[in-house]
Amino acid sequence: MMKKIFLPAILFTSWLIALKPAESKAQGFTMNDVKAQMVKDWERAKTYTIDYLNAMPADKYSFKAVDSIRSFAQQMLHLASGNVLLMSAASDQPTPSFFKSDLEHSSGAQAKDSVMYYVTASYDYCINAVKSSDVSKWGETIKSMNNETRYALMMKAFEHQTHHRGQTTIYIRLQGIRPPPEHLF
Repeated sequence: MMKKIFLPAILFTSWLIALKPAESKAQGFTMNDVKAQMVKDWERAKTYTIDYLNAMPADKYSFKAVDSIRSFAQQMLHLASGNVLLMSAASDQPTPSFFKSDLEHSSGAQAKDSVMYYVTASYDYCINAVKSSDVSKWGETIKSMNNETRYALMMKAFEHQTHHRGQTTIYIRLQGIRPPPEHLF
C-alpha cells in the first residue's frame, strides 16, 4: 500500500519540479541599456537609409511623384535636417555649421553625392549625440520643443527619419526599382 501512495507522490512532485519555470537570473535593465539599444538602432537606420540612397539612380534624385511634393533628394535632405534639429535639441550637442542653411531648397545640395554626404553626416551626428549624452538628463523637459523630454525628442527624431525614408519607397517603386528589404535587426 505504501508503494502505491509513495510512487505517485514522487512522480507528481517530479512533474511539478519539471514544470516550475526556471528562476531568472536577469540583471536589472538600466537607462544605459536603453542608450546602447538606441545607438544600435540609429546605426541600423543609417545603413538602411544608405541602401535607399544607393537604390535611387543619381539622375532620378530630382524625381517627384507629383509636382506638389518634395523630390527624392528633398525628402532625404529634410530627413537629414530633422535628424540634426531634433537631436540637437535633445542632446545639447552643437549643430554642424552646414545644417544651419536650408539644405532642402539649396540647389547645390540636390545631387546624389551631396545628399549622401548630408544624410550620412546627420546619422553620424545622431549616433554621436546619443553616445555622448548623459542618460540622467533624459527626463529633462525642453520648453522650446513643446515641453518634451530629451528622451522623447530622441524618439521623435528616430520616428521622423523612419517616416521620411518610408515616404521615399514610392519614389523608388515609381522608377521600377524594388526598394531595399527591411532592416529590422
